[in-house]
Parts: sequence; structure tokens; C-alpha cells
Amino acid sequence: MAGVIARRAGKQRAFRWVVLILLGVFFALPMAAMVEFSTRTPGTWSLLADWSRLNETYPALAEGIIASLEQAALTALLMLVLLVPTAIWVRLRLPRLRRLVEFLCLLPLTIPAIVLVVGLAPVYAWVNYFVGGNSLTLVFAYTILVLPYAYRAIDAGLSAIDVNTLAEAARGLGAGWFTVMWRVVLPNIRSAVLSAAFLTVALVLGEFTIASLLHRTNLQVAIEFLGKSSATMSVAVSLTALLLAFVLLLLLSLVGSTRRVKK
Repeated sequence: MAGVIARRAGKQRAFRWVVLILLGVFFALPMAAMVEFSTRTPGTWSLLADWSRLNETYPALAEGIIASLEQAALTALLMLVLLVPTAIWVRLRLPRLRRLVEFLCLLPLTIPAIVLVVGLAPVYAWVNYFVGGNSLTLVFAYTILVLPYAYRAIDAGLSAIDVNTLAEAARGLGAGWFTVMWRVVLPNIRSAVLSAAFLTVALVLGEFTIASLLHRTNLQVAIEFLGKSSATMSVAVSLTALLLAFVLLLLLSLVGSTRRVKK
């Protein structure tokens, strides 16, 4: 009996390794091909590491990188300002609206990006008229786009703690609602908030459809234009953006692991 169990465990271990190796090849092979292709033109990666030269050689790419970083930071900030207090308040004071808020936040997940653009186009026509065609106006569209992922992260953090007990204890000691949210609940969902922010940054850095169809500039649009003049540089920038997204997701995983270890 012990031999049968040992053989079965060995087969399962071998199967897991085969699956891991296949997945590793599936993801690593395209990235290796990107590295090989991007190094066919000498100086591509050194130019990418030298910001001043990059700005002089490819000003549109530098503009796209700056625009995407600003959009990612502002979208994360706007999402946190809108979503975190709302999610906490619904948990504490309006539990009957929780399903409705969840439905509204998850709704963008079911709508294709092209349909979102069709709906947002008339709105952005007015935005162009009043504010102008600045790329930072995409922050409003991106905030809607990241709602499903950010809401899930924050809701999971709130579900992991007893929000009502914490709030009642703080209120019993004389704390106001702002103090309850800022000094009692928020520190307990810090990892969930960070997860939501990381997911937001990763999504915004990889967004192309809305920016392209609304004629705005961001990193992905700049890469698409760059591909028409310098394929190797566009592949190098794409690989860098992909690795940055991997790093953000790795940080997200590490934050979650650290939180579980502390528990």
C-alpha cells in the first residue's frame, strides 16, 4: 500500500513538473525571441537606458512613457479616493446597497473596450471642447476600466476583517467616521489597497484600445507608431513594459504572502 501511494505521489510530482516546464517554455520562448530580435540593431538597449538620448531620438516614445506614467499614477489615486471610502461606507452604513455597488463596479468587465469607446466618444467630444485633448483626460475612462479589478481586491480585504466590530469599538471610544475609516479600517486593508493600486498601474500601462480610438497618447500607442519606423526599438520597449507588469504582479504576490505570514 505504501508503495502504491509513493508511486502515485511520484507521478503527480512528475506531472506538476511537466506542466510547469511547458508553461515556462510557453511564456519564456516569445520573450527570448523578443530579446533576440531587439538586439539585432546594436545600441537598442543602451539607448533605452539613456533617457536624454531616448528623448532626443524618439520624442514621441518619451512623451508616451511620461503620459502613461502620469495616467497610471492619477488613475490609481482617483480610484483609491473614490472606491475605498465608498466600499468602507457601504460595508458600515449601507449593507443593502452592497450588491448594487458590486454590480456597478463589475459592469465594465462585461462590456468590450470598443463598446466603451463608442459610449465615451460623445463624452470626450465635450471634454475636448471644454478641457482640450490632453492625454491625462483618459484618467476618467481608465478609472471606469479598472473598477472591476480594484473593487475585487478591496472587497476581499474588507471581507477578511470584521469591519463592523472595529468601527463600533472605535465609535465607542469617541472616534468620528473619518477617523474610523482613516485610522482604523484603512490600516487593516493596506495590502488590499496596494493590490488594487498595483493592478491599476499594470492595466493602465498596457491599455491601447481606448487611447488609440480616442486619439490620445500613451505608451502602447507610442509603441505602435514606433513599430512603423524602428521595429527593434518597439520590441525592446514592449518587452520592458511586459517585464514591468511582471514585477508589479510579483510585488502584488509578495505583499499578499507577507500579510499571510504575519497572520
